[in-house]
This record gives sequence, C-alpha cells and structure tokens, in this order.
Amino acid sequence: MKIEVAYALPDEQMIIPLQVEPGVTVEQAIRLSGIMEKHPEIDLTENKVGVFGKICKPDTELREQDRVEIYRKLIADPKESRRKRADKKEATKG
Repeated sequence: MKIEVAYALPDEQMIIPLQVEPGVTVEQAIRLSGIMEKHPEIDLTENKVGVFGKICKPDTELREQDRVEIYRKLIADPKESRRKRADKKEATKG
C-alpha cells in the first residue's frame, strides 16, 4: 500500500513516499523511510507523531494513502506567546 512520511522544519519540508505491506505501524513506516538518518534530531520517544494532523500512538496501523507526520517540539508556548502579544498591543494603545 502507498503511504507518505512527512517532517517539516522552518525552512524545509520532507515528504517521503513509501510502498509498504498492510499492517505496518506509524513507527515502522518512519523507520523504513530513512528520515531518522537524515534528521538525527528526531527521537520517537520525544517527538509526537500523527496521521493527517491527528496525534496517534507509534503502534497505530496505517491504511492506504495515509500520511504519517512527525511533529517537532514547540519552541514557545502558544498561550504565553499570545499573552505577550496582547500585552504589547495594550501597552502601545495607552
């Protein structure tokens, strides 16, 4: 079956198409893709993974045409970033 493994950096996006046997898991697909050799910063014990934008467990079985996604850690907390922007905007008003 055909699947894809995707990983995005701020300035680069990799999508690796694969032909795999039915029953392959998310983790197996990532390892088969070879992406971890190209990007040694990927750690499957730390990075979250998903299929089409929905976080899942590494042992999730894939289906035809699934796209496995490897998510990077957030550099900043989104809530904290929004709060800082709002505070800054409020300060420039007054």
